[in-house]
Amino acid sequence: MRLLHVIASIRAAGGGPAEAVRSLSGAHQRDGHSVEVASLDDPADPEVHNFPLPVHALGPARSTYSFAPAFVPWLRQNRARYDAIIVNGLWQYHSFGAWRALRDRTTPYYVFPHGMLDPWFKRTFPVKHAKKWLYWPWADYRVLRDARAVLFTCEQEKLLAPQSFALYRARPVVTGLGTTPPPAGVGATSFLDRYPDLRGKRLLLFMGRLHPKKGCDLLLEAYAAALANDPTWRLVFAGPDASGWQQTLRSRAEALGIADRIVWTGMLRDTLKWSAFAAAEVFVLPSHQENFGIAVAESLACGVPVLISREVNIWREIEAAHAGFVAPDTVEGTTSLLTRWQQLPEAERTTMRRNARECFAEHFDIEHSAARLLEVIRQTTADDGR
Repeated sequence: MRLLHVIASIRAAGGGPAEAVRSLSGAHQRDGHSVEVASLDDPADPEVHNFPLPVHALGPARSTYSFAPAFVPWLRQNRARYDAIIVNGLWQYHSFGAWRALRDRTTPYYVFPHGMLDPWFKRTFPVKHAKKWLYWPWADYRVLRDARAVLFTCEQEKLLAPQSFALYRARPVVTGLGTTPPPAGVGATSFLDRYPDLRGKRLLLFMGRLHPKKGCDLLLEAYAAALANDPTWRLVFAGPDASGWQQTLRSRAEALGIADRIVWTGMLRDTLKWSAFAAAEVFVLPSHQENFGIAVAESLACGVPVLISREVNIWREIEAAHAGFVAPDTVEGTTSLLTRWQQLPEAERTTMRRNARECFAEHFDIEHSAARLLEVIRQTTADDGR
């Protein structure tokens, strides 16, 4: 099958959608399918050249909306080359542009919202949501309405999506999502060589963008309350400063008296990323909103249990598998996560590490969701041919 992923940007700092494209495409390529990407990136961007797939970079984008005038003509001209086109994410020109180019249904297209219809944004940013209402009826509403299917990463995401806008029409399908297991032989050495002061310490790992929705501030408060008096613990924040928030977090850590217990690594990639998971005792993500959480799945793949909020949409699978602990996205809830882990007997921690790997294999191995996506494409194409 010949597949094209459409995305605003393949840059790693953009978070989950680009990683989802990378993981899904890798699984499809291993199964013998052809996969390419069309993005609105600048073709001179080094990340375009380093991406592990052929990328048609049709930018540079001319605004924060990522308007790129070359995109729609290119897609109209090349759509016949593909059996299906998968649009990743909403709210930027790539989604509306894809609808403009593909609305005649000559080539089927599918949409992964990647959590961008979660009603948390409506509650948290009401002014921005009001602006989106002006855009929604003539743009992304139509994108979803005319898609062959709208693809959700879990059941919770599918249930929440219609709550953001009263005007909503889609053909929803849960395909799941996941990631690849770590490369064989990757251990903690690379990470600890980079940060030698962490040797012999118990590491609490946060990996993701430093963004208010991720609950980084909750984690600081909870660490100060639950673990600051234990000198064996260190808190590692691994991720890009997505919104200029890191200095505020650093100042708060100073005020809490825990600044010397925290390591800020910036974004970790490839072997160093997997090595950080291998070095960690436990992973934590107290997000206020998390559609899926690729880093959660990566942690499970490494056998590292996870401490997450109930706003991470895959929390039910984690809880059912006893692969971690779940609590509300509050300071109290996050503190309870750290305290429960601290008090857990070592034998039970060992069991939870085994459960983490089993949970990954059952629910979040990318091979499962990649196969499900192809099944949906084949089924919906066959249905239209009747």
